Amino acid sequence: MTVREDPIRRADGTTGIYGVVDKPNYALVIPLDRERLRLVEQYRYPLGMRRWEFPQGTAPDRASADPLELARRELREETGLRAGSMVELGLLDVAPGMSSQRGWVYLATDLTEGFHEREHEEQDMRSAWFPRAEFEAMISRGEITDAQSIAAYTLLLLHERGRP
Repeated sequence: MTVREDPIRRADGTTGIYGVVDKPNYALVIPLDRERLRLVEQYRYPLGMRRWEFPQGTAPDRASADPLELARRELREETGLRAGSMVELGLLDVAPGMSSQRGWVYLATDLTEGFHEREHEEQDMRSAWFPRAEFEAMISRGEITDAQSIAAYTLLLLHERGRP
């Protein structure tokens, strides 16, 4: 991650500074088994609390990694799941007003259980299946607040409705 301040010139000719956070792109995976979704829970240091979300992550050491391969890797690392089918659902911009980071969203189905391969900083991570109705209730109750997970679920709903 890098943080920079760029000198800018606005449309009216005035100058200023624009702060940008550059982070590697990421992949987010929605593991779906009939009406169940697989989530991971981990401690999110900036928030000071544990949060449930879809498996997701970056490959800082492989910034040019293929998004599909990154998605397969994140799914395997965080949940132990292997997907027989991975469908790209769309692209998300994390915080386009301050960050260049973008994320590809994939739907993983035809899942096989296996052992997770978590990175050292993910050692306290938990993973569990949730019925879709419970997932939606958790969003309503403010228990799932990860913007990427909520936006990714919207992409899933649009996909299921046959969006173009």
